Amino acid sequence: MDFRKYSLKELVNNVKTKKVSAKEMTEAAINNIGKYDKTLNAFCAVNFDDALKQAENVDSLINKGEDPGMLAGLPIGVKDLEDAKGFVTSYGSELHINDEPAQEDSILVKRMKDQGCIVIGKTNTPEFGYKGKTDNVPFGTTKNPWNLDYSPGGSSGGTAAAIASGMIPLGTASDGGGSIRIPAALSGLAGIKTSQGRIPIESNKPPGSGVLTVKGLLANSTEDNAMALDATVGPDPTDIFSLESENLNWAKQLNDELPKTVIWSPTMGFSTVDKEILSICEKAINTLADAGVEIIEKEVVWNENPMNAWMVFWASSCARRHQHLIGTDDYEKIDPQLRWFIEKGTRIDGASYASAMDACYRLGFQLHELFEESPLIITPATCGHPPKLEGDGFVNGKENPLWVDFTMGINMTRNPAGVIPTSLLKSGLPGSIQIIGAQRQDIDVLQAMHSFEKVFQFSEKASAHE
Repeated sequence: MDFRKYSLKELVNNVKTKKVSAKEMTEAAINNIGKYDKTLNAFCAVNFDDALKQAENVDSLINKGEDPGMLAGLPIGVKDLEDAKGFVTSYGSELHINDEPAQEDSILVKRMKDQGCIVIGKTNTPEFGYKGKTDNVPFGTTKNPWNLDYSPGGSSGGTAAAIASGMIPLGTASDGGGSIRIPAALSGLAGIKTSQGRIPIESNKPPGSGVLTVKGLLANSTEDNAMALDATVGPDPTDIFSLESENLNWAKQLNDELPKTVIWSPTMGFSTVDKEILSICEKAINTLADAGVEIIEKEVVWNENPMNAWMVFWASSCARRHQHLIGTDDYEKIDPQLRWFIEKGTRIDGASYASAMDACYRLGFQLHELFEESPLIITPATCGHPPKLEGDGFVNGKENPLWVDFTMGINMTRNPAGVIPTSLLKSGLPGSIQIIGAQRQDIDVLQAMHSFEKVFQFSEKASAHE
Protein backbone atom coordinates (compact mmCIF):
# COMPACT_ATOMS: atom_id res chain seq x y z
CA MET A 1 0.00 0.00 0.00
CA ASP A 2 1.33 3.40 -1.01
CA PHE A 3 -0.01 5.63 1.75
CA ARG A 4 0.45 8.72 -0.42
CA LYS A 5 -2.57 7.68 -2.48
CA TYR A 6 -4.97 8.15 0.42
CA SER A 7 -5.89 10.97 2.76
CA LEU A 8 -5.82 10.27 6.48
CA LYS A 9 -9.59 10.69 6.48
CA GLU A 10 -9.94 7.93 3.87
CA LEU A 11 -7.56 5.61 5.72
CA VAL A 12 -9.31 6.06 9.06
CA ASN A 13 -12.74 5.65 7.48
CA ASN A 14 -11.63 2.44 5.79
CA VAL A 15 -10.51 1.03 9.12
CA LYS A 16 -13.63 2.09 11.00
CA THR A 17 -15.93 0.67 8.31
CA LYS A 18 -13.88 -2.54 8.17
CA LYS A 19 -12.92 -2.17 4.52
CA VAL A 20 -9.35 -2.59 5.72
CA SER A 21 -8.35 -3.75 9.17
CA ALA A 22 -5.84 -1.86 11.27
CA LYS A 23 -3.73 -5.02 11.20
CA GLU A 24 -3.76 -5.12 7.39
CA MET A 25 -2.77 -1.46 7.24
CA THR A 26 0.06 -2.06 9.70
CA GLU A 27 1.22 -5.07 7.68
CA ALA A 28 1.28 -2.82 4.62
CA ALA A 29 3.54 -0.36 6.44
CA ILE A 30 5.78 -3.23 7.55
CA ASN A 31 6.03 -4.42 3.94
CA ASN A 32 6.84 -0.89 2.78
CA ILE A 33 9.62 -0.57 5.34
CA GLY A 34 11.05 -3.92 4.25
CA LYS A 35 10.96 -2.81 0.63
CA TYR A 36 12.30 0.74 0.88
CA ASP A 37 14.06 1.43 4.13
CA LYS A 38 17.28 -0.37 3.23
CA THR A 39 17.70 2.36 0.65
CA LEU A 40 16.40 5.35 2.61
CA ASN A 41 17.38 4.55 6.20
CA ALA A 42 14.44 6.50 7.57
CA PHE A 43 13.90 4.25 10.60
CA CYS A 44 16.48 3.69 13.31
CA ALA A 45 14.37 1.16 15.27
CA VAL A 46 11.23 -0.88 14.62
CA ASN A 47 9.08 -3.32 16.59
CA PHE A 48 6.74 -5.04 14.17
CA ASP A 49 5.41 -7.60 16.64
CA ASP A 50 4.26 -4.91 19.06
CA ALA A 51 2.82 -2.82 16.22
CA LEU A 52 0.68 -5.77 15.11
CA LYS A 53 -0.56 -6.21 18.68
CA GLN A 54 -1.49 -2.52 18.83
CA ALA A 55 -3.36 -2.92 15.53
CA GLU A 56 -5.23 -5.96 16.80
CA ASN A 57 -6.37 -3.92 19.80
CA VAL A 58 -7.74 -1.23 17.47
CA ASP A 59 -9.59 -3.87 15.43
CA SER A 60 -10.95 -5.40 18.63
CA LEU A 61 -12.45 -2.08 19.70
CA ILE A 62 -14.10 -1.65 16.31
CA ASN A 63 -15.52 -5.17 16.42
CA LYS A 64 -17.04 -4.37 19.82
CA GLY A 65 -18.70 -1.29 18.36
CA GLU A 66 -16.42 1.10 20.23
CA ASP A 67 -14.70 4.15 18.78
CA PRO A 68 -10.91 3.63 18.64
CA GLY A 69 -10.23 7.32 18.02
CA MET A 70 -9.85 10.02 15.39
CA LEU A 71 -6.68 8.45 13.92
CA ALA A 72 -7.74 4.80 14.07
CA GLY A 73 -5.34 2.34 12.52
CA LEU A 74 -2.72 4.79 11.23
CA PRO A 75 0.83 3.39 11.44
CA ILE A 76 3.22 6.13 12.52
CA GLY A 77 6.90 6.78 13.10
CA VAL A 78 8.14 8.63 16.18
CA LYS A 79 11.11 10.96 15.82
CA ASP A 80 13.98 9.66 17.92
CA LEU A 81 14.13 12.77 20.09
CA GLU A 82 11.02 11.84 22.05
CA ASP A 83 9.85 8.87 24.05
CA ALA A 84 7.78 6.00 22.73
CA LYS A 85 7.19 3.29 25.30
CA GLY A 86 9.35 0.23 24.73
CA PHE A 87 11.86 2.00 22.48
CA VAL A 88 15.21 3.46 23.42
CA THR A 89 15.28 7.22 22.94
CA SER A 90 18.77 7.47 21.50
CA TYR A 91 18.72 11.09 20.27
CA GLY A 92 20.85 9.83 17.38
CA SER A 93 23.81 9.72 19.77
CA GLU A 94 26.35 7.11 20.80
CA LEU A 95 25.85 8.37 24.34
CA HIS A 96 22.34 6.91 24.51
CA ILE A 97 22.06 3.91 22.20
CA ASN A 98 22.39 1.52 25.16
CA ASP A 99 19.92 3.34 27.42
CA GLU A 100 16.95 1.53 28.89
CA PRO A 101 13.78 1.67 26.77
CA ALA A 102 11.33 4.43 27.60
CA GLN A 103 8.80 3.42 30.25
CA GLU A 104 6.19 5.94 29.12
CA ASP A 105 5.13 7.69 25.95
CA SER A 106 5.65 11.41 25.43
CA ILE A 107 2.48 13.49 25.70
CA LEU A 108 2.26 13.70 21.91
CA VAL A 109 2.81 9.98 21.34
CA LYS A 110 0.32 9.06 24.07
CA ARG A 111 -2.32 11.30 22.54
CA MET A 112 -1.74 9.76 19.12
CA LYS A 113 -1.99 6.23 20.49
CA ASP A 114 -5.10 7.16 22.47
CA GLN A 115 -6.63 8.23 19.15
CA GLY A 116 -5.84 4.88 17.52
CA CYS A 117 -2.38 5.34 16.01
CA ILE A 118 0.03 2.41 15.90
CA VAL A 119 3.69 3.15 16.65
CA ILE A 120 5.71 1.09 14.22
CA GLY A 121 9.16 2.48 14.99
CA LYS A 122 11.50 5.38 15.67
CA THR A 123 12.66 7.65 12.85
CA ASN A 124 16.21 8.84 12.37
CA THR A 125 17.45 12.28 13.41
CA PRO A 126 20.83 14.04 13.57
CA GLU A 127 22.53 13.86 16.97
CA PHE A 128 20.29 15.72 19.43
CA GLY A 129 18.58 17.29 16.42
CA TYR A 130 21.36 19.82 16.06
CA LYS A 131 21.38 20.38 12.29
CA GLY A 132 19.27 20.56 9.15
CA LYS A 133 20.62 17.29 7.79
CA THR A 134 19.84 13.78 9.03
CA ASP A 135 22.86 11.62 9.70
CA ASN A 136 24.61 10.33 12.79
CA VAL A 137 27.23 7.81 13.91
CA PRO A 138 24.97 5.08 15.37
CA PHE A 139 22.47 4.80 12.53
CA GLY A 140 24.04 6.44 9.50
CA THR A 141 22.64 8.71 6.80
CA THR A 142 19.00 9.15 5.79
CA LYS A 143 18.43 9.75 2.07
CA ASN A 144 15.85 11.89 0.35
CA PRO A 145 13.39 9.71 -1.62
CA TRP A 146 13.13 12.39 -4.32
CA ASN A 147 16.87 12.23 -5.06
CA LEU A 148 19.06 9.76 -3.20
CA ASP A 149 22.11 12.02 -3.53
CA TYR A 150 20.52 14.51 -1.12
CA SER A 151 19.50 14.69 2.52
CA PRO A 152 15.81 15.07 3.37
CA GLY A 153 16.91 17.83 5.74
CA GLY A 154 16.62 17.78 9.48
CA SER A 155 16.18 17.34 12.15
CA SER A 156 12.92 15.47 11.41
CA GLY A 157 14.47 13.94 8.29
CA GLY A 158 13.68 10.33 9.12
CA THR A 159 10.00 11.06 9.53
CA ALA A 160 9.97 13.13 6.33
CA ALA A 161 11.65 10.40 4.27
CA ALA A 162 9.31 7.73 5.62
CA ILE A 163 6.20 9.72 4.65
CA ALA A 164 7.47 11.11 1.34
CA SER A 165 8.30 7.59 0.19
CA GLY A 166 4.82 6.29 1.08
CA MET A 167 6.05 3.93 3.80
CA ILE A 168 3.76 5.47 6.44
CA PRO A 169 1.09 8.19 6.31
CA LEU A 170 1.99 10.22 9.40
CA GLY A 171 4.77 10.79 11.92
CA THR A 172 5.94 12.99 14.73
CA ALA A 173 8.37 15.86 14.35
CA SER A 174 9.73 18.80 16.32
CA ASP A 175 11.03 22.24 15.47
CA GLY A 176 13.56 24.36 17.36
CA GLY A 177 14.85 26.29 14.36
CA GLY A 178 13.08 24.79 11.37
CA SER A 179 13.19 21.05 12.00
CA ILE A 180 9.57 20.51 10.93
CA ARG A 181 9.57 23.02 8.10
CA ILE A 182 12.95 22.24 6.53
CA PRO A 183 12.39 18.49 5.94
CA ALA A 184 8.79 19.14 4.91
CA ALA A 185 10.01 21.66 2.33
CA LEU A 186 12.65 19.29 0.95
CA SER A 187 10.35 16.27 0.90
CA GLY A 188 7.21 17.71 -0.67
CA LEU A 189 5.15 17.53 2.52
CA ALA A 190 2.87 19.85 4.45
CA GLY A 191 4.53 20.88 7.70
CA ILE A 192 3.56 23.51 10.25
CA LYS A 193 5.32 24.84 13.29
CA THR A 194 2.25 25.67 15.31
CA SER A 195 2.20 28.39 17.92
CA GLN A 196 4.39 27.27 20.80
CA GLY A 197 2.30 25.47 23.39
CA ARG A 198 -0.30 23.92 21.10
CA ILE A 199 1.16 20.47 21.75
CA PRO A 200 2.54 20.28 25.29
CA ILE A 201 6.08 19.29 26.18
CA GLU A 202 6.96 17.26 29.25
CA SER A 203 8.28 19.58 31.95
CA ASN A 204 10.22 16.73 33.54
CA LYS A 205 12.19 16.37 30.26
CA PRO A 206 12.92 19.93 29.07
CA PRO A 207 13.41 20.03 25.29
CA GLY A 208 16.83 20.22 23.74
CA SER A 209 16.34 23.70 22.32
CA GLY A 210 14.57 25.11 25.36
CA VAL A 211 12.01 27.85 24.74
CA LEU A 212 12.43 27.46 20.97
CA THR A 213 10.97 23.95 20.74
CA VAL A 214 7.63 23.06 19.17
CA LYS A 215 6.29 19.50 18.90
CA GLY A 216 4.36 18.64 15.78
CA LEU A 217 3.65 16.32 12.87
CA LEU A 218 4.48 15.72 9.24
CA ALA A 219 1.93 14.57 6.66
CA ASN A 220 1.30 14.55 2.93
CA SER A 221 -1.22 17.38 2.91
CA THR A 222 -2.40 20.28 5.03
CA GLU A 223 -5.77 18.61 5.56
CA ASP A 224 -3.99 15.51 6.90
CA ASN A 225 -1.82 17.62 9.17
CA ALA A 226 -4.80 19.58 10.50
CA MET A 227 -6.74 16.38 11.18
CA ALA A 228 -3.85 14.93 13.18
CA LEU A 229 -3.33 18.20 15.05
CA ASP A 230 -7.01 18.27 16.01
CA ALA A 231 -6.43 14.92 17.69
CA THR A 232 -3.35 16.04 19.61
CA VAL A 233 -3.41 19.76 20.51
CA GLY A 234 -4.58 20.94 23.91
CA PRO A 235 -3.16 21.99 27.26
CA ASP A 236 -1.40 19.85 29.83
CA PRO A 237 -0.86 20.96 33.44
CA THR A 238 2.76 19.82 33.38
CA ASP A 239 3.72 22.25 30.59
CA ILE A 240 3.97 25.81 31.88
CA PHE A 241 3.72 27.18 28.33
CA SER A 242 0.85 25.04 27.00
CA LEU A 243 -2.07 26.88 25.42
CA GLU A 244 -5.77 26.48 26.13
CA SER A 245 -6.51 25.12 22.69
CA GLU A 246 -8.74 22.06 22.80
CA ASN A 247 -11.48 21.30 20.25
CA LEU A 248 -10.20 23.74 17.64
CA ASN A 249 -11.62 21.68 14.74
CA TRP A 250 -9.04 23.06 12.35
CA ALA A 251 -9.57 20.38 9.69
CA LYS A 252 -13.31 21.09 9.44
CA GLN A 253 -12.65 24.79 8.93
CA LEU A 254 -10.47 24.34 5.85
CA ASN A 255 -11.92 25.39 2.50
CA ASP A 256 -10.74 26.55 -0.91
CA GLU A 257 -11.12 30.28 -0.23
CA LEU A 258 -7.90 32.17 -0.88
CA PRO A 259 -6.72 35.03 1.33
CA LYS A 260 -7.42 38.46 -0.13
CA THR A 261 -3.87 39.70 0.44
CA VAL A 262 -0.46 38.31 1.34
CA ILE A 263 2.88 39.95 1.93
CA TRP A 264 5.69 38.51 -0.19
CA SER A 265 9.24 39.00 1.06
CA PRO A 266 11.90 37.38 -1.11
CA THR A 267 14.84 37.95 1.27
CA MET A 268 13.17 39.10 4.53
CA GLY A 269 15.65 41.95 4.37
CA PHE A 270 18.72 40.13 5.57
CA SER A 271 19.50 37.05 3.49
CA THR A 272 20.85 35.98 0.12
CA VAL A 273 18.53 33.64 -1.76
CA ASP A 274 19.64 31.15 -4.39
CA LYS A 275 18.59 32.25 -7.89
CA GLU A 276 16.76 29.02 -8.72
CA ILE A 277 14.99 28.97 -5.37
CA LEU A 278 13.93 32.58 -5.83
CA SER A 279 12.73 31.88 -9.37
CA ILE A 280 10.38 29.05 -8.40
CA CYS A 281 9.06 31.08 -5.45
CA GLU A 282 8.37 34.08 -7.69
CA LYS A 283 6.57 31.74 -10.09
CA ALA A 284 4.39 30.57 -7.18
CA ILE A 285 3.67 34.16 -6.17
CA ASN A 286 2.67 35.02 -9.72
CA THR A 287 0.36 31.99 -9.74
CA LEU A 288 -1.33 33.29 -6.57
CA ALA A 289 -1.66 36.74 -8.14
CA ASP A 290 -3.27 35.21 -11.24
CA ALA A 291 -5.71 33.42 -8.91
CA GLY A 292 -6.81 36.77 -7.46
CA VAL A 293 -4.59 37.19 -4.39
CA GLU A 294 -3.27 40.73 -3.91
CA ILE A 295 0.51 40.57 -3.45
CA ILE A 296 2.16 43.20 -1.28
CA GLU A 297 5.92 42.98 -1.75
CA LYS A 298 8.10 43.90 1.21
CA GLU A 299 11.83 43.52 0.86
CA VAL A 300 12.41 43.99 4.60
CA VAL A 301 10.61 41.97 7.27
CA TRP A 302 13.40 42.19 9.82
CA ASN A 303 16.22 44.74 9.87
CA GLU A 304 18.52 42.18 11.49
CA ASN A 305 19.34 38.54 10.92
CA PRO A 306 17.84 36.59 13.86
CA MET A 307 20.62 34.01 13.62
CA ASN A 308 22.90 35.67 16.19
CA ALA A 309 20.19 35.89 18.85
CA TRP A 310 18.83 32.44 17.98
CA MET A 311 22.32 31.02 18.43
CA VAL A 312 22.39 32.31 22.02
CA PHE A 313 19.36 30.17 22.86
CA TRP A 314 20.59 27.18 20.91
CA ALA A 315 24.19 27.16 22.16
CA SER A 316 23.08 27.80 25.75
CA SER A 317 20.73 24.81 25.54
CA CYS A 318 23.52 22.64 24.11
CA ALA A 319 25.78 23.66 27.00
CA ARG A 320 23.04 23.08 29.56
CA ARG A 321 22.68 19.51 28.33
CA HIS A 322 26.31 18.50 27.87
CA GLN A 323 28.84 20.85 29.43
CA HIS A 324 29.30 18.40 32.32
CA LEU A 325 30.89 15.97 29.84
CA ILE A 326 33.66 18.33 28.72
CA GLY A 327 37.01 16.69 29.41
CA THR A 328 35.60 13.16 29.65
CA ASP A 329 35.86 10.23 27.25
CA ASP A 330 32.13 10.51 26.56
CA TYR A 331 32.57 14.05 25.30
CA GLU A 332 34.72 12.76 22.43
CA LYS A 333 31.76 10.66 21.25
CA ILE A 334 29.77 13.80 20.45
CA ASP A 335 29.85 15.18 16.91
CA PRO A 336 32.67 17.77 16.67
CA GLN A 337 30.36 20.45 15.27
CA LEU A 338 27.93 19.89 18.13
CA ARG A 339 30.85 20.15 20.57
CA TRP A 340 31.56 23.58 19.08
CA PHE A 341 28.00 24.67 19.98
CA ILE A 342 28.38 23.27 23.49
CA GLU A 343 31.60 25.14 24.09
CA LYS A 344 30.18 28.33 22.64
CA GLY A 345 27.26 27.99 25.04
CA THR A 346 29.55 27.83 28.05
CA ARG A 347 30.82 31.31 27.17
CA ILE A 348 27.39 32.97 26.99
CA ASP A 349 26.51 35.08 30.03
CA GLY A 350 23.15 35.93 31.52
CA ALA A 351 23.07 39.44 30.08
CA SER A 352 23.57 38.04 26.58
CA TYR A 353 20.71 35.61 27.13
CA ALA A 354 18.47 38.46 28.29
CA SER A 355 19.45 40.48 25.23
CA ALA A 356 18.46 37.55 23.03
CA MET A 357 15.06 37.57 24.74
CA ASP A 358 14.81 41.27 23.89
CA ALA A 359 15.41 40.33 20.26
CA CYS A 360 12.41 37.97 20.39
CA TYR A 361 10.15 40.85 21.37
CA ARG A 362 11.74 43.19 18.84
CA LEU A 363 11.35 40.73 15.97
CA GLY A 364 7.82 39.92 17.04
CA PHE A 365 6.86 43.59 17.04
CA GLN A 366 8.23 44.06 13.54
CA LEU A 367 6.11 41.13 12.36
CA HIS A 368 3.07 42.61 14.07
CA GLU A 369 3.51 45.86 12.17
CA LEU A 370 3.41 43.96 8.88
CA PHE A 371 0.36 41.97 9.94
CA GLU A 372 -1.46 45.30 10.20
CA GLU A 373 -1.31 45.30 6.38
CA SER A 374 -1.98 41.61 5.70
CA PRO A 375 -2.58 38.52 7.85
CA LEU A 376 0.08 36.42 6.10
CA ILE A 377 3.73 36.73 5.10
CA ILE A 378 5.23 34.46 2.44
CA THR A 379 8.96 33.76 2.10
CA PRO A 380 11.00 31.04 0.43
CA ALA A 381 11.06 28.00 2.71
CA THR A 382 14.84 27.81 2.40
CA CYS A 383 17.41 30.25 1.05
CA GLY A 384 19.28 27.56 -0.82
CA HIS A 385 19.52 23.94 -1.85
CA PRO A 386 19.87 21.18 0.74
CA PRO A 387 23.06 19.32 1.52
CA LYS A 388 24.07 16.28 -0.43
CA LEU A 389 25.02 13.30 1.69
CA GLU A 390 28.31 14.99 2.49
CA GLY A 391 28.84 18.67 3.23
CA ASP A 392 26.42 21.56 3.72
CA GLY A 393 23.66 23.23 1.73
CA PHE A 394 24.30 25.44 -1.30
CA VAL A 395 23.39 29.00 -2.27
CA ASN A 396 24.19 29.97 -5.86
CA GLY A 397 26.56 27.06 -6.27
CA LYS A 398 28.60 27.69 -3.14
CA GLU A 399 28.40 25.73 0.10
CA ASN A 400 26.68 27.93 2.65
CA PRO A 401 25.50 27.05 6.18
CA LEU A 402 22.92 29.86 5.95
CA TRP A 403 20.85 27.96 3.38
CA VAL A 404 18.11 27.69 6.08
CA ASP A 405 18.13 31.34 7.16
CA PHE A 406 14.35 31.88 7.08
CA THR A 407 13.06 29.45 9.70
CA MET A 408 14.90 30.17 12.94
CA GLY A 409 13.54 33.60 13.76
CA ILE A 410 9.98 32.29 13.79
CA ASN A 411 10.87 30.02 16.70
CA MET A 412 11.94 33.14 18.59
CA THR A 413 8.73 35.08 17.90
CA ARG A 414 6.54 31.98 18.45
CA ASN A 415 4.36 32.70 15.41
CA PRO A 416 2.78 29.83 13.50
CA ALA A 417 4.49 29.08 10.17
CA GLY A 418 3.96 26.35 7.60
CA VAL A 419 5.49 25.13 4.35
CA ILE A 420 4.06 23.53 1.22
CA PRO A 421 5.66 22.49 -2.08
CA THR A 422 4.99 24.47 -5.25
CA SER A 423 7.09 22.89 -8.03
CA LEU A 424 10.19 20.84 -8.69
CA LEU A 425 13.77 22.08 -8.82
CA LYS A 426 16.32 20.92 -11.41
CA SER A 427 17.63 18.45 -8.83
CA GLY A 428 14.25 16.73 -8.78
CA LEU A 429 13.65 17.92 -5.23
CA PRO A 430 10.54 19.92 -4.32
CA GLY A 431 10.77 23.68 -4.00
CA SER A 432 8.58 25.17 -1.28
CA ILE A 433 7.32 28.38 0.25
CA GLN A 434 6.93 29.33 3.91
CA ILE A 435 3.71 30.98 5.15
CA ILE A 436 3.89 32.93 8.42
CA GLY A 437 0.82 33.95 10.42
CA ALA A 438 0.09 36.36 13.26
CA GLN A 439 0.28 35.30 16.89
CA ARG A 440 -2.00 32.31 17.64
CA GLN A 441 -3.55 32.49 14.17
CA ASP A 442 -2.64 28.92 13.27
CA ILE A 443 -5.90 28.48 11.39
CA ASP A 444 -4.98 31.36 9.05
CA VAL A 445 -1.76 29.57 8.16
CA LEU A 446 -3.45 26.19 7.72
CA GLN A 447 -6.21 27.73 5.60
CA ALA A 448 -3.68 29.48 3.36
CA MET A 449 -1.61 26.29 3.03
CA HIS A 450 -4.73 24.31 2.09
CA SER A 451 -6.08 26.81 -0.44
CA PHE A 452 -2.63 27.33 -1.98
CA GLU A 453 -2.29 23.56 -2.45
CA LYS A 454 -5.41 23.72 -4.62
CA VAL A 455 -3.87 26.51 -6.71
CA PHE A 456 -0.39 25.03 -7.13
CA GLN A 457 -1.71 21.48 -7.72
CA PHE A 458 1.61 19.93 -6.82
CA SER A 459 0.92 16.25 -7.45
CA GLU A 460 4.34 14.76 -8.11
CA LYS A 461 5.50 11.90 -5.90
CA ALA A 462 9.00 10.82 -4.94
CA SER A 463 10.22 7.81 -6.88
CA ALA A 464 14.02 7.76 -6.64
CA HIS A 465 13.85 5.12 -3.88
CA GLU A 466 11.81 2.65 -5.90
